[in-house]
Amino acid sequence: MKTSWRTASMVVTAASVLALTTACGQDNGTPSSAAQNVGATAPAGSPTTGAGNGYGADGNQGTGSPAPAAPAGKLTADTNPNLGKVVTDGTGLTLYRFDQDTANPPKSNCDGACATTWPPVPADDATAGAGIDKSLLGEVTRADGTKQLTIGGWPAYRYAKDTKTGDAKGQGVGGKWFALAPNGKKASLTSLPGLSVRKDPKLGDIVVDRNGMTVYRFLKDKAWPKSVSNCTGACLEKWPAVGIVKADDTKGVQKKGLMGFTRPDGVRQMTVDCWPVYTFSGDNAPGDTNGQGVGGTWYAVAPDGKPVGAPGH
Repeated sequence: MKTSWRTASMVVTAASVLALTTACGQDNGTPSSAAQNVGATAPAGSPTTGAGNGYGADGNQGTGSPAPAAPAGKLTADTNPNLGKVVTDGTGLTLYRFDQDTANPPKSNCDGACATTWPPVPADDATAGAGIDKSLLGEVTRADGTKQLTIGGWPAYRYAKDTKTGDAKGQGVGGKWFALAPNGKKASLTSLPGLSVRKDPKLGDIVVDRNGMTVYRFLKDKAWPKSVSNCTGACLEKWPAVGIVKADDTKGVQKKGLMGFTRPDGVRQMTVDCWPVYTFSGDNAPGDTNGQGVGGTWYAVAPDGKPVGAPGH
């Protein structure tokens, strides 16, 4: 009788573990190759495609017509301390590209309210300054008939929240907007994986996204029996959700529980050990950990998914 009881207990325990594992990954398991592979931030709000998805995570979704765009002027390849060489316009503002556009052939998919947040750069007076290859400059005709500047085939934009020389607040917004390098590619100092591990002098090994920004966990979230985010609305604007990353685009991060799930707002969010992960809008550069310990509920993520320095963990 004792042997039968022990055997039954083992069967029940194994079944429970299997149920938990299945529940955590029930949303689609490991992200497929078609998933958004960004390692940055997922857009807050509706996940619909096209022009309506061009705002990124800033929530600035006005419905008015875009104001007349300022001339591009002389383009220059300036050095950004976090991004390396970036293209700036004649006034020193950073220029961006949109992942939902195409370069071959050039086509802009940012119209309407999207073009208010991300004003297209006119092609008319753009000239090549220091560090810019004139042969890479071109133009594309937008849906409204205006001519937009292209660099390496990619339509160029400014970001409404950039107000002064050196600003690059649009970098990584929504996981789809990136500063333009002089060759038309995404500006970057490094070629980090979607998620990787950085050794912080105070916190030890912590997870960072593709841009080197610290990744955080919210203690009010849940991982079991399924991933649940309790950060919504204004919270999600302050703590943007990390977008989907393919498992083979990570380095040093525990593979178990490394998957995506769909939030109630339709946004796909990444998890580490089944826990939803975020970045912090108060971190301004790679290496910043300004979100650590905020409100006693936000903590950097260890490679195994645990919250670094959280009481009781």
